[in-house]
Amino acid sequence: MKPIDRIARAIDTLLTPQGAQMSLKELAAQACYEPAHFQKLFKAHVGISPKRLSQIVQAHHVAELLIEGLARDDAAAHVALSGASRLHDVVVRVMGLSPGQIKTRGQGLTITYGFAPTILGAVMIGKTQKGICWLGFLIDQQPDVPLQRMQDWWPRANFVHDDRAIAADAQAINTLWRGGDGKFSLDLYGTNFQIQVWQALMQIPVGATATYQAIAHVVGKPKAARAVGSAVGANPVSLLVPCHRVIQTSGLIGDYAWGPARKRLILQQEMLPSHT
Repeated sequence: MKPIDRIARAIDTLLTPQGAQMSLKELAAQACYEPAHFQKLFKAHVGISPKRLSQIVQAHHVAELLIEGLARDDAAAHVALSGASRLHDVVVRVMGLSPGQIKTRGQGLTITYGFAPTILGAVMIGKTQKGICWLGFLIDQQPDVPLQRMQDWWPRANFVHDDRAIAADAQAINTLWRGGDGKFSLDLYGTNFQIQVWQALMQIPVGATATYQAIAHVVGKPKAARAVGSAVGANPVSLLVPCHRVIQTSGLIGDYAWGPARKRLILQQEMLPSHT
């Protein structure tokens, strides 16, 4: 097993309630390393120590994760939505769908998908010929959940499993989260409202957050915070369309399809110096 595989497994372990209580010695033993070497390797890949990650996982409020002074106001004017500080360049192809078209989503489409380790944990990526159409995390190191969710989102598509086909994309994610440059092509399909929300998410600067109410103002539907929440939750491409940057008005992290612990980890990673 490669070091990145062992690190990804350790991250996924730490994101469980039981794993968050494990000692460095126990984590190192699971990864088949001596504690000192494991600590050094983990920090080199992830940017923080296993102990720090454990603290993040056990945190209850986003205030424990984010530095003081980040935008949290509900008013769109104070959210500072801007493309100037985006982590990477993304070429996005979007297709607005009618309700009837959503029922037959994926008909005649072939999606190649695969699994790979990253410094944020193991991911599953789905791709069409035009770009990434799905990105999710394994839950409890099991591939069934992201695979089923992707199949539910694309009920009529033909799926081909090929881990090698998405390996370069997973490596690009590692490069980005180490502060490097990268480009992705996304192939997104959704209702016009969903697409508006996803495009607004992509304008939230790295290291900042926005509330559901603020996004509602941005898309011109100030009374539609609940509908915005549904559109955020329906985002098929995690990370690259950063739904993890949307929090509750109270400052709490709120829901996340791949678990609040994973959301805390991603937000903390974006606060590291390499991303600012």
